[in-house]
Amino acid sequence: MTVVNRLTVGLVVNPYAGIGGAIALKGSDGADIREKALKAGAERKAMQRAETALKILRNYQKQLDFVTCGGEMGANVLKSLGFSYQTVFNPNTQETSSDDTKQAVKAIIDKNVDILLFAGGDGTARDVYSVVSDNQLVLGIPAGVKIHSGVYAISPTAAGRVIEKILKGELSSIHESDVMDIDESAFREGIVKARRYGEMSVPAELEYVQAVKMGGKESDELVLDDIAAEVIERVDDELLVMGSGSTVAAIMEDMGLENTLLGVDLVQNETLVKSDVTEKELFEAVSNAPNSVKLVITLIGGQGHLFGRGNQQLSPRVIRTIGKDNIWVVATKTKLKSLNNQPLRVDTGDSELDNELSGTIRVITGYHDEVLMPVAAVS
Repeated sequence: MTVVNRLTVGLVVNPYAGIGGAIALKGSDGADIREKALKAGAERKAMQRAETALKILRNYQKQLDFVTCGGEMGANVLKSLGFSYQTVFNPNTQETSSDDTKQAVKAIIDKNVDILLFAGGDGTARDVYSVVSDNQLVLGIPAGVKIHSGVYAISPTAAGRVIEKILKGELSSIHESDVMDIDESAFREGIVKARRYGEMSVPAELEYVQAVKMGGKESDELVLDDIAAEVIERVDDELLVMGSGSTVAAIMEDMGLENTLLGVDLVQNETLVKSDVTEKELFEAVSNAPNSVKLVITLIGGQGHLFGRGNQQLSPRVIRTIGKDNIWVVATKTKLKSLNNQPLRVDTGDSELDNELSGTIRVITGYHDEVLMPVAAVS
């Protein structure tokens, strides 16, 4: 059953990725290597690799919004497969460079894509890493000679399957994976010098699902402690809007604060500012907060509602003032699994806002542990 209303996907293809592999050049970095490869008759296969990944998604065209680059950097592949897309970057020359990749990625992520797909090798991963934000979800389509980085799917087909899983609303874990690259010059001399450049957020297989099949289970008490530790670690001096529910109550308890189980409380610097606020009080507080505001909410177990069931203080004007990017959803994986692949639901009473909130959202499920969940408006 398909449950994600829409998914915005960025696509960047490095047309020259992997061009040096077939003729034993051990990589494709540098204009001189590309020129040598092309003169030797090397084929550019990165676009084919991207096409293999995207073919799997043709049955989901009505749910996919693509943001991409002109020509061989993405548009050509999407056009050939019949996808609709928005082009936000066009390279100045036919022979694209590392700078083109970086500029393309910047333009695409400015459109707030849910996930950025990029076809290339480790050099491309480095380019992407140099410009993306810490929270941007990415996934590489392997097309290069060197694939040492952990941000790539195991194959182009696998990359397509990951996007399909997200579209189907299957629980997708998010991991921080290494961006690696080697010194190509040394590699051509038979010396492997690998270097770690950093980490990017990627969707990954959820180990927890396998544990359930083997009889394992979460200890809710321990997991709630882990969720609380994660939230407390993230907070600086923001005003926290603490929603209702037992998961949020566990966070309040870890901070040593009294909680309004069926209400909304305001917290700052681990101090209770005001309990059980009204919608008017809440709107005034978030509108006049000197620093940023974070909303901590959970879902109704078995139903999946985030807004519109028991938390009417979180009105459309309050949610808009806080902003979608400042919403922290917290829940145990057990609670999420109980939804049986149904999406989280929003019913704010404002259909335009409901559509803005739809798509995907990260859910804090433990200490340094998140999963990606679909969000759907209640029609």
